Amino acid sequence: MAHAQITEADHNSYYVPHSSPWPIYGSITLFTLMSGAVATLDNWLPAWALLPGFVMLALLFILWFHTVIGENQKGMYNLAVDRSFRMGMMWFIFSEVMFFAAFFGALFYARTLSVPWLAGDGVKVFTKLLLWNDFSGAWPSNGPASLGPKAGGVFETVPALGLPAVNTAILLSSSVTVTIAHHALIAGHRARLKIFLALTFLLGFSFVACQAYEYHEAYTELGLQLGTGIYGSTFFMLTGFHGMHVTVGAIMLTTIWFRVMNGHFTPQRHFGFEAVAWYWHFVDVVWLGLFIFVYWL
Repeated sequence: MAHAQITEADHNSYYVPHSSPWPIYGSITLFTLMSGAVATLDNWLPAWALLPGFVMLALLFILWFHTVIGENQKGMYNLAVDRSFRMGMMWFIFSEVMFFAAFFGALFYARTLSVPWLAGDGVKVFTKLLLWNDFSGAWPSNGPASLGPKAGGVFETVPALGLPAVNTAILLSSSVTVTIAHHALIAGHRARLKIFLALTFLLGFSFVACQAYEYHEAYTELGLQLGTGIYGSTFFMLTGFHGMHVTVGAIMLTTIWFRVMNGHFTPQRHFGFEAVAWYWHFVDVVWLGLFIFVYWL
């Protein structure tokens, strides 16, 4: 259908989008990415099996962002669409809260219930006597089978006051810089907006680099891997998915920065910026929970 120019006077009418290939392409992309992840984790294929999925994902971001940004710059989105976008972003962040709540719930169950039960706590005394007589319910634990790459399942944890503390400072700082950038946008201070928005995504990529170094050290020196029992699986699932969210957020912040450099957004209409800022604050809050419950306690 033709792309009609929409004015503020049409704020009660709703924009009906034209047909788009990106939803079905996105579904195929996620299927490809997850298939590669399954093949890699089960050692069916080497790590290069992930490459097609990541390439398709990068193209999805670039092409879909290009479409939506182009439609917005043509004035095709009115206030009704703006409200719809805001509600969509709120529900998306709520779904992300539930996503991480499930993994935090798994950590709570393993640490507070499952491991003590295997050690014979409460009414589970026969579990210890009959199945795991020499198992201690201390945390961190890789389970009664002592799973892990080293002999006897020996492993070390990542100290909270090392790189995790540095990464906490990095993310908290990035939350401050994106807030300053937001206020600068509302006040019309474009130079300050550009500087602090750039600082935000640079801090985000710095976090990812530090986490990559932490993972390398855990895998090569500490004996802490995804297969290191229940502690390894919960540790890497929680921190790994969070790291993926930080990576996506930093890419989105970079895209927003390029848009700012090209004169996009006004003090009155800047939902794209706000949506990414909301997402970034959510990512920061999740990391605080990870730092406390995974690294510190």
